[in-house]
Amino acid sequence: MAQHASMEHRSFAEAADTHHVTLRTPAELADALPYLLGYRPEDSIVLVALHDQGGRGRFGGRARLGIPAGPDDWASAARQLAHGLVTGSERRGRRPAQMVAYLCQEPGKGESGRHVMERLRPLAQHIRLECGLLDAPVVEALCVSDGRLWSYCCTGEACCPAEGIAMGLPGTSVLAAAATYAGLQVRGTLRELRARLLPWETAAALDQEAALDGAGRKLVPRILDDTSRALVADETMVLARQVMRRYAEAPAVSGTLMADGRDDELLEHTEAAALILGLQDRTTRDWAAAWMEGDEAGPALRLWRALARRCVGSYGEHAAAPLTLAGWVAWSTGDELEAREALAMALGADPEYLFARLLHQACNEGLDPESVRRCLRTERQERERCGRSVSEQGEQAAEAGCTETDVLAPEGTTEPVVDDAAAPPPGSAASPAATSAPAEVARRRRRARRAGTAEDRAGTTAPGHTRPSGAGTGKAAGRRRGASGAAGVRLGRGDAEGERGGGEAR
Repeated sequence: MAQHASMEHRSFAEAADTHHVTLRTPAELADALPYLLGYRPEDSIVLVALHDQGGRGRFGGRARLGIPAGPDDWASAARQLAHGLVTGSERRGRRPAQMVAYLCQEPGKGESGRHVMERLRPLAQHIRLECGLLDAPVVEALCVSDGRLWSYCCTGEACCPAEGIAMGLPGTSVLAAAATYAGLQVRGTLRELRARLLPWETAAALDQEAALDGAGRKLVPRILDDTSRALVADETMVLARQVMRRYAEAPAVSGTLMADGRDDELLEHTEAAALILGLQDRTTRDWAAAWMEGDEAGPALRLWRALARRCVGSYGEHAAAPLTLAGWVAWSTGDELEAREALAMALGADPEYLFARLLHQACNEGLDPESVRRCLRTERQERERCGRSVSEQGEQAAEAGCTETDVLAPEGTTEPVVDDAAAPPPGSAASPAATSAPAEVARRRRRARRAGTAEDRAGTTAPGHTRPSGAGTGKAAGRRRGASGAAGVRLGRGDAEGERGGGEAR
């Protein structure tokens, strides 16, 4: 059975030198897929690169794409996936020698697994053709459906019967045992992971939307006012820390569903509304991004997930900020799977959200998040130092009869405004701003003028783009894609009336 050459699975990260598993049959290859991805794919095309090592294929990079609903899109999807995996591998210094392809889809109503296999056969052919054109031939293409598997490359009835091969029970193979020994875990499906980040669709969603409307009427005029915006930012940071402390002190519960339910119970509708709207200010959001490691990371990630679930109804676009923060913290703490999904969902909420685009690109390209963490740590320390000196200046000015604004906002100073559509040069990594504990209004105003936001420091304005001087304050602006107010603030449905002014790989 020449088609089923032996392949060595050595993707156990640091444990790769001590855990070698050789896979020889289609069934063993199919069983390996969840361990290669870290989850069980659904409705997915998956390509896995093979690198030649002494006549054996060693698993390399992986790429996944949802199966397009229309067959007319299959050729372009196959081309995108093959090209993305090959070029990504080349950037990492090692071009794939061969490929293994998987098509995973459960039967629809009235279908069987075999019907799915036959229906997807043209898609498998497109994948084999595109990989062949890139000189990375597909040595095995498998369809996994309804608990069975089929090979598109082998027609031997003895090894690959027409009725397919029954999949073994999950967790009973040699590879499963080796993965367990190495400390690897297979999570559920992507659908289950996304469910933790999707907005509520329960009766409580109406109460949350009403709270967001009420908070918008109170907060948006303050955010748009230069003198009160910094106070709103401080209040947002204080409240976020309070909720994080509440989460950290809560007793542990088992299971993600129960854990998320507990976190939802610990967060009031009015608190969630204030935090969601406060994080639309990009400077505040950037500072919150520094809760990325140590004891702060876990409660912060739980809070960002909870806030994403509260972006209900007409506030769906507001989820871009908490989803991006959730993706960043997940990436920073080593969970690339949740990071990619959260960042992809952030881009789904707002395709022009630059911070999410930068992080998503960096995560997919396999960059080390430590460079971003180092930047955040440095700026956090600098901001804390500046905060002490600015506080002293404010006290001295008060004794002299001056206001903080008089000291820190000399005539002619303007607030920085971010154009979210301004992308950095290709290949550059995100370099977001840092976070700190709440501090004086004067310090925040000074820091905002000096540093701008994550997008300011991540790159320059793209050719053809100009930085806007502001945006309207009407309801229409709040619903427009990427609509922003002063200092990069997304406007909500409850804005004050006024003028009407925007695939993954491993």
